Amino acid sequence: QVQLVESGGGLVQPGGSLRLSCVVSGGAFSTYYMGWFRQAPGNEREFVATISWTSERMVYADSVKGRFTISRDNARDTVWLQMNSLKPEDTAVYYCGALRGATAQASGVVKNGAYYEYWGQGTQVTVSS
Repeated sequence: QVQLVESGGGLVQPGGSLRLSCVVSGGAFSTYYMGWFRQAPGNEREFVATISWTSERMVYADSVKGRFTISRDNARDTVWLQMNSLKPEDTAVYYCGALRGATAQASGVVKNGAYYEYWGQGTQVTVSS
C-alpha cells in the first residue's frame, strides 16, 4: 500500500530555516499532486502548499507565501518543503499528503485536505526562542 513518511522537523529559532522531506512508497508518485498541511494543538489541519505532478504549478497559503517553497523529484519519490523566516505561529505538526491528479483539477480542491487520499504520520516543527 501507499506510505508517506515525513522527516526534517525539529526545534528552530524565529527567523531560522528548516527543510522537511516526504518520501512516498507503494504507489505511482508522479501521478499525484503532493501537498503539505499543518496542525497546531487545538486547531484544525490547515493547508500550507501543494505542487502538481510535473512541478509546473505550485500553490501556497497566504500565510507562507514568500517564505516557504515546495518542490519534488519524481525519480526519488520525494517532496520537500523549504521553510525560511520561520515564525512562532508556524509551530505545528506538518503532514504531507497525496492527491490524485485528476481530482486536483477542480477549483479549490488542492487546498482542501478532505480530498487528499494518503497521509504521512507528521513531523513536529517548533519555532521558539
